[in-house]
Amino acid sequence: MGKNAIEVRHLKKYFKVLQKETGLVGSFKSLIARKYEEVQAINNIDFTIREGELVGFIGPNGAGKTTTLKCLSGLLYPTSGEARVLGFIPWERRPEFQKQFGLVMGQKNQLWWDLPPMETFTLNKEIYEVPDGQFQQTLKRLVRLLDVGGILKTQVRKLSLGQRMKCELIAALLHSPKVLFLDEPTIGLDVVMQKVMRDFIKEYNREFKATIILTSHYMDDVRELCERVIIINEGTILYDGKLQEVVNRFAREKIITVVFSSSIDQRKLAEFGNIREYEFPKAQLTVPRTEAAKKAAKLLEEFPVADVVIEEPPIEAIIREVFTGRMKPFQKPK
Repeated sequence: MGKNAIEVRHLKKYFKVLQKETGLVGSFKSLIARKYEEVQAINNIDFTIREGELVGFIGPNGAGKTTTLKCLSGLLYPTSGEARVLGFIPWERRPEFQKQFGLVMGQKNQLWWDLPPMETFTLNKEIYEVPDGQFQQTLKRLVRLLDVGGILKTQVRKLSLGQRMKCELIAALLHSPKVLFLDEPTIGLDVVMQKVMRDFIKEYNREFKATIILTSHYMDDVRELCERVIIINEGTILYDGKLQEVVNRFAREKIITVVFSSSIDQRKLAEFGNIREYEFPKAQLTVPRTEAAKKAAKLLEEFPVADVVIEEPPIEAIIREVFTGRMKPFQKPK
């Protein structure tokens, strides 16, 4: 990978939120003397993303993910700090910058509701001043990748959610942005459509060498797409590094799934680890990760085992360990 595409240094964004007492009296009081509370949406964050990287930006609701993306796309002015995207200061909103990034928000709609998607595509072509030849070539590639050739002239209101999200992506990508901000792009989609969208994002990153920041509550998105993750909570970055390192540190246990060929003594099985579930012929145990191989070997020796599998716990559970505070967060890499 080449040079830095995104650089963030000591970025802060605070909001003033009106504090209002309940009831009619409280409403009158707020008219006379308004009280505000300062809320820290993002608090002194730092990170750098190289050209062509696809990075997962994850955290619970209210962690500061969307606010960060809005600052990086120039929709919000930060309270303080610095950020550069492709060498530009985003909130200066220079036309040269706006033509080089795309923003897709899963809960926002940029398509014209009563018009076919093709009308929005044509409008975006003019807004971004995309030459005719480039527009046709890019549109053809995106339509092929997302398989939407049959719906380009159908009213948006008549499309399914999955079809609309595909067209939202096309609208955001027609000008071939070098940087792409994806904020919950698979939200509300069924499992099959989530897989389609993930495959497209992976292919787009590979084919166009685009730098992508992805936020998602679906850990399958993060696991399949991102080697690197930035974990944020309450406006502060807890970790920035490889996803596998999060698994290695916070997954203190592994899961052993055993299928027995004949009945067993469940009390004896409990000596091997914590039984998560048991319904003959299948049992699932959690054991310390350092002892998983030894425990599995002993199970094979002492029980009538037809099959045994050792697995990592779900990433959702691992990430939850970070946010519950049961372990100290990672130190920022130096």
